[in-house]
Amino acid sequence: MAQNCILFVEDDPSGREMGTFNLERAGYEVDAAVSGEQALSLFDRDRHALVITDVRMPGMSGMDLMSRIKTLAPDMPVLVITAYADVDLAVTAMKAGAIDFIGKPFNRDHLLLTVKKAIESTRLRKEVHDLRIRASGVERPMIYQSKSMQRTVDIVDRVARSDATILITGESGTGKELIARRIHVLSDRAEKPFIALNLAAMPAELLESELFGHEKGAFTGASKSRPGRFRQASRGTLFLDEVAELPYGLQGKLLRVLQERVVDVVGSDIPVEVDVRVVAATNRDLQSEVAEGKFREDLFYRINVVEVQVPPLRDRMEDIDLLARYFIDQYAPRKGLGVSDKLMDVLRAQPWPGNVRELENACQRLAILATGDWVSSDDLPRGYARHSGGVPGSGNPNETADWPPLPEDGLSLIDLERRVIERVLSLKGGNVSQAALYLKIPRHVLAYRMEKYGIRRQGR
Repeated sequence: MAQNCILFVEDDPSGREMGTFNLERAGYEVDAAVSGEQALSLFDRDRHALVITDVRMPGMSGMDLMSRIKTLAPDMPVLVITAYADVDLAVTAMKAGAIDFIGKPFNRDHLLLTVKKAIESTRLRKEVHDLRIRASGVERPMIYQSKSMQRTVDIVDRVARSDATILITGESGTGKELIARRIHVLSDRAEKPFIALNLAAMPAELLESELFGHEKGAFTGASKSRPGRFRQASRGTLFLDEVAELPYGLQGKLLRVLQERVVDVVGSDIPVEVDVRVVAATNRDLQSEVAEGKFREDLFYRINVVEVQVPPLRDRMEDIDLLARYFIDQYAPRKGLGVSDKLMDVLRAQPWPGNVRELENACQRLAILATGDWVSSDDLPRGYARHSGGVPGSGNPNETADWPPLPEDGLSLIDLERRVIERVLSLKGGNVSQAALYLKIPRHVLAYRMEKYGIRRQGR
């Protein structure tokens, strides 16, 4: 939400001009509208910090406009403008959701004070909202810089505020639950529960009770009633991971919940109303499952209102550096472990069939087993390539093959060139011609540089 942009709605030209002038002079940015209809077309919940609207306007009234805006953005503060004689109307507006009212005609100081209080009150509520989300532990950081992941996040951010059922698809380990958590945090349900259930990890015979709840005595062992995950997620979000694993017989019951917004509790004849936003995820091709008769077609279309595809790690290789450094820092027993460019080359060379989850596990191992100041590719799990491009190495820049040890306090390029020439001459037994071939430069160029740096042929 913008910090200082106000949508100002007033059909009276002089009132609109005066209000806009005073607000802009006080440092606010103003979008002025002459009617409720125009205001609705201009309204942007991410741009506007406050809406100020006259109540009595031809066409769409201020009350109607407020109602429409509250539907689009329930937390958007709205100030209403009323004539001083319409106190009852102002009270009605506040009961309907207005944060405050301004008498008309209003003076500049009263206008600015009321606006400041409204914006400050909203800012404080947002801070409390964010603190509650962080305290709930639902939010998780998303680490990326790739365009493919940015496209996915852009879609997520656009659909999160709707109540549409969302299907997240992608290979195992790509971070589908992170996406589901982001959807919840950005939604209007963020302060309510986020409940996650992996359907593949739950015995089929317990799934119905786990999802929909049961009454005491509904079956052997049901010593007390349980609400089930749908009711636990009341007014929040229910994340159904691996939804393709849901037994065919329960798919119809899930469809009923999504369509009718009621759950049939095991052992009860009375349906229970629920208000839950469902986000589902799968690593399978559900359309193929439908074609094979393993997944209900009507349920597929019901959960696939919006599909969010999470790219595999091999399609977002530019994220490996950020992810690896983040995971190593998270799991390192001590902070500040070095991660060399060479080790990053090794990590980028891996196929990562397990995607981000596999990379996280590998980085956790690297961090825990590190004995010096640098993590080493030698500590990668068995079966991983320890080098990239055929060049062996540990990940420590001081252990790079065919290079002289690099001093801790730095090295000049001239000194580096001299020492490389000396090392290659030693490798080739002082033979300048072979050393020149090795360095891929003409013999006379090497001879010139040897003379320049005062390098003598070994053995002379």
